[in-house]
Amino acid sequence: MIEFHNVSKRYAGAAPALVDVSLAISSGELAFLAGPSGAGKSTLLKMIAAIERPSSGTVLLNGQDVGAIKQRGLPYLRRKLGLILQEQRLLMDRNVLANVMLPLMVAGAAPAEADRRARAALARVGLPDRAGSMPVSLSGGEQQRVAIARAIVHRPQVILADEPTANLDRDSADLVLGLLQDFNRAGVTCVISTHDEHFLQHASRVIYLSHGRASEGWQRRPVAEDAA
Repeated sequence: MIEFHNVSKRYAGAAPALVDVSLAISSGELAFLAGPSGAGKSTLLKMIAAIERPSSGTVLLNGQDVGAIKQRGLPYLRRKLGLILQEQRLLMDRNVLANVMLPLMVAGAAPAEADRRARAALARVGLPDRAGSMPVSLSGGEQQRVAIARAIVHRPQVILADEPTANLDRDSADLVLGLLQDFNRAGVTCVISTHDEHFLQHASRVIYLSHGRASEGWQRRPVAEDAA
């Protein structure tokens, strides 16, 4: 489903964000990205969505070279993806239902179909009664669940989640992760970056990034490092 072949990303005047990364994520897999802040996790996710382009190497999605896609082709690529960011970026001037409908409306769906699918997506994340609410009235956990509904309303093949539980309490974080695991069990490929050791302890696959380099596996930090 997703392949990185010797991918590097360099920004002018900064240390490399990714260095010679090669990895493969299979269709239907749930993979976690771990590593300290600045290790390259967000950059790796953005490469898959063509938000960032490689300085060298190749990123493939379903065999398609993501880095070679022209600007006009990006909307078609991103219809395969559900993007969940640390900041939900909900539109505060419209209600929850309108926020979730937005990707479908942009893609040209009929309003009635967009409404039906958005309500179904809200039901999937446990918020069927919040359709008419404004985002500002929701808790942080509820806002993140709306962001998940918006990400999955167009039935993506892949969900890319960048620290989706970073600003949530434990109960809300567990609920959000449980939703992502449910989508994965339904066949959606999920790639999730996280600092949360609670999740990583039970993950079947962890890709660890450090200084832009990727390796498989993860070990809990020593207590002394935790306390530093």
